[in-house]
Amino acid sequence: MTPLRTAAARSTRRIAVAGNPNSGKTTLFNALTGLRHKVANYPGVTVEKREGRLAGEPRITLLDLPGTYSLSARSPDEQVARDVLLGWTDGGAPPDAVLIVVDAANLERNLYLACQIIELGVPAVMACNMWDRATQRGDGLDPAAVSRALGVPVIPTVATRGVGVEAVRRALVRACGETHPAVGAEEPKTVPRWLPPEPYASSVEPVAAALVEHGICSPRAAAGAALLLLGDAQVGGEASRLGRRLPPAVVERVATEVAHLRRDETRVTATAIVAARYAWIGDVVRRATQTSDAPAGGRRSRGDVLTDRIDRIVTHRVWGVALLGGILFTLFMALFSWAEPLMRLIERGQTALQAGARAALPAGPLVDLLADGVIGGAGAVVVFFPQICFLFFFIAFLEDSGYLARAAFLMDRLMSSAGLHGKSFIPLLSSYACAVPGIMATRTIENRRDRLATILVAPLMSCSARLPVYLIVVAAVFSGGAWLKACVITAMYAVGTVTALLMAALFKRTLLAGPTPAFILELPPYHLPRPWPILRAMWDRSKLFLTRAGTVILAVCVVLWGLAYFPRDEAAQARAARRTQAVLAAAGVGGAVDRSLLPDPARDALREIESERAGAQLRQSYLGRLGRAIEPALRPLGFDWRIGVGVLASFAAREVFVGTMGVVYNVGGAEDADASLRMRMRESRWDSGPRAGQRVYSPLVGVSLMIFYVLCCQCISTLAVARRETNSWHWPAFMFAYMTALAYAGALVVYQIGTRLGLGV
Repeated sequence: MTPLRTAAARSTRRIAVAGNPNSGKTTLFNALTGLRHKVANYPGVTVEKREGRLAGEPRITLLDLPGTYSLSARSPDEQVARDVLLGWTDGGAPPDAVLIVVDAANLERNLYLACQIIELGVPAVMACNMWDRATQRGDGLDPAAVSRALGVPVIPTVATRGVGVEAVRRALVRACGETHPAVGAEEPKTVPRWLPPEPYASSVEPVAAALVEHGICSPRAAAGAALLLLGDAQVGGEASRLGRRLPPAVVERVATEVAHLRRDETRVTATAIVAARYAWIGDVVRRATQTSDAPAGGRRSRGDVLTDRIDRIVTHRVWGVALLGGILFTLFMALFSWAEPLMRLIERGQTALQAGARAALPAGPLVDLLADGVIGGAGAVVVFFPQICFLFFFIAFLEDSGYLARAAFLMDRLMSSAGLHGKSFIPLLSSYACAVPGIMATRTIENRRDRLATILVAPLMSCSARLPVYLIVVAAVFSGGAWLKACVITAMYAVGTVTALLMAALFKRTLLAGPTPAFILELPPYHLPRPWPILRAMWDRSKLFLTRAGTVILAVCVVLWGLAYFPRDEAAQARAARRTQAVLAAAGVGGAVDRSLLPDPARDALREIESERAGAQLRQSYLGRLGRAIEPALRPLGFDWRIGVGVLASFAAREVFVGTMGVVYNVGGAEDADASLRMRMRESRWDSGPRAGQRVYSPLVGVSLMIFYVLCCQCISTLAVARRETNSWHWPAFMFAYMTALAYAGALVVYQIGTRLGLGV
């Protein structure tokens, strides 16, 4: 552990913004920074780090901490908030000041975190946000009385309307002027404004002294930090992390005092500390509340009454579930229909870029790498960017309105039946668009086992990258009407969802065994969604997906391009060149020519030649050879070597399957590539083995192939993000292994049982 540095050593002042979830913390942060902020990650942990300059103060930076109810960390988000305030991250320096944002309408609950922060001795300013709601309720809260009790400035604010924002800004500038004494310098030791019961109070002093002695905390923060460590260690929440965060001598001192507390006859526990703190907070709120009109919380606003009326429907076990189903249906319509025009526009732009690269550079491996490997590889990710944007727009919209918490409440029964936490609903919902943001959304789940279980099953939800595979396979093997195809695709989504819940139940009873967690969730009041914050949240999260997932897929696509490009089939290249010259000569042209000016028959012939050349090259390449090598293992699933090549290529990204099939079946340049691919897949026949001459594709083979894609983990970016979230390659490797085995077994069972029932033709 690096000794604590003095915050005054920095030239730029840093203010942490802390508060409970749903307190309006981020809204106030945006108002103070004018939405001029950047998003990154905290060092060593994938938790969003949002920073911005305080408006009018270029030397003061605001840091928006993850929302938390206390500094007793249970989840990665809460751990980051605590470590930043204690100076255990970002170079080992605490912030110069803290802006504490509390919900004025729920002051007693919010003051618990505020008291913990104030006890750390950092200059603080408290913003009583949502002051209008507290006023409507008739609470009659006196900010000056709260300020006197806590010893920090207390400012009423309504962040959504800008009320009190300027007063908060001035108070923060003044707070940054309070200097921090150097570690070890003489300064008064601040104690909590409430008195912990004995013998807990006697254990605080030796732990605080050890923290100061080893330079972990300044004397003014030592008492508050000691209370946190003692409470966390006594309930076992931090036992596994203390050794990595603190010097051995401090860990030993904490362990000694915890053992002393457990031996004491009074049996004072961490729960007693929580009760004592809340008792003091309740007294502060009672004394700060004017009761001339009504008791604190005794009057309910129209908004509270309306919220209750809406919740009678929204959280109803029947009507609430029906409403949630309608909302999810609308979400899927947006992902798969509304985003289609933008996706086609991106595809046209990608095609234009590839054509421009080929026109600007001479023919050869370099231009092929740029056009097919780089532009084509990046396009495999960028083409799905509109769907990701739509997903995060809807999630931000529902979150800002207050509905998303109700949806998690409704889904808790289903989640708990699989041993999952109710908060797993949001990550699994996000995974319908892409498992990458879904896995990243598991950070809010406190228990590590529940978080791991959610990460392990998130890729089983049918993401948007699987949809192109479903569509081309269904179109190729099913000749029924649109309703039949829609039912088949819906069934694939159902298979993925049910399998995810079953595997989660299995993991929670074996590998990640543990009790089903209690789900305690605050239902925030409803709000009219605000367009600008929603768009900002959508862009921040979508951009994060694009930069993280895109770079990984791009790199793998370049590697796969190399495997498909080498070794070169020179004979096929020569044949294609001779046939091309013959077509051009027959059209009465020679040399370089704009092929768009050629007659239609000549253009069709040239596209056919190019498709056949590409197909011959793929069969000769390392990737094609590998496909033939694994064909015996795939034959029991009903797959030939061409499907094997598509499966191998799509381990980079599932959507690569369709493009690979286009090259394999020589339709890369067809005018209507999708129609030609469907036709050639229907007509495809086995070219070797016991089934030589028989059709490859049948409805049974199509279902087997889709089941394989439903269950297989064919996404290198998902594995990379899982590695970042779990901080280990062990879990991504296990995820890849169990999903691949599950996919093979599922496809094998479907095909073999179907064959024995006479459905294989």
